[in-house]
Amino acid sequence: MADVVEKERRILVAVDEGEESTHALSWCLKNVISENSKDTLSLLYVKPVRVVYPAPDGTGYLFSSDILAAMDKYGTDVADRVMEKAKRMCKDLNDVKVETRVEQGDPRDVICQMAEEEGADALVMGSHGHGLIKRALLGSVSNHCAQNVKCPVLIVKKPKSTAANI
Repeated sequence: MADVVEKERRILVAVDEGEESTHALSWCLKNVISENSKDTLSLLYVKPVRVVYPAPDGTGYLFSSDILAAMDKYGTDVADRVMEKAKRMCKDLNDVKVETRVEQGDPRDVICQMAEEEGADALVMGSHGHGLIKRALLGSVSNHCAQNVKCPVLIVKKPKSTAANI
C-alpha cells in the first residue's frame, strides 16, 4: 500500500472581537487543523470602513485631523488586540504556519476576496446568531460568504449557555 501524502492546506479563519469568532477559531484548532500537519492557518481581521454620516442639510460632519487620527488609532488597537489573542490561541501548533492579515472594508466583500486571493481550501467563521429581523437589516456576513466563496465554508455556531436554564 502506497504512503498517502497529506496535502498542504490553507485554512482562512475570519476573526473579530466577538466571542463567536473566538469559539470558531478554537473549534477550528480542535477539529480542522491536524497535529503536525503542513497546513497554513491564515487569520483575517477586517477593520470596518470609517462611516461619516451626513448632516440633515447634506453638508456632512467635519472632523478635525486629531479626531480622525484617534479613530484610526482605536481601530488599529482593536485589530492588534484581536490578532494577539488569536495568535496566542495558536501558539501550541507545531508544524502549522500561522499568518495574520488585517484589511479594511466591508467584511462580506473582504473575506470573500481574501479567500479567493489566498486560494483558501476552507473558510472558517463564527455565526453571530442574529435573529431574522436583525439579519435582514444588517445582512449576514457568514451567509454572504457561504453563497459567494468557492471553497467550503464552515460556519461555527457558539453553543447557547445552559447556565440560564438551570
